[in-house]
Amino acid sequence: MVGMQVKPKLHKNDVVTVISGKDRGKSGKILKIYPKKGKAIVEKVNFVKRHSRPTQKMPKGGILEKEAPLPLAKLKLICNKCNAVTRVIFKQMGDDEQFVRVCHKCKEMLD
Repeated sequence: MVGMQVKPKLHKNDVVTVISGKDRGKSGKILKIYPKKGKAIVEKVNFVKRHSRPTQKMPKGGILEKEAPLPLAKLKLICNKCNAVTRVIFKQMGDDEQFVRVCHKCKEMLD
């Protein structure tokens, strides 16, 4: 699947939970998505430490903590209607070719 670009089922500002890894069980809002890499940055999840040199903006430098990208396969959506961890399915609305995201459990639209 390297080189193929797949449209992600998760979008920015979706609330997701981590299903595996060191941060399993933590949840947060998606801040940024990288569709080509298949990764996303989730708020307050997967913190890494970065050592920075002194600059004019930060004269002391030091160790910074920031969120690192997580694979989309490790994230599951939390439905805002039924408050459950769920999968995303697509349903066609009307006769036109427009598809919308739908919660797999409660069948409510997500967008």
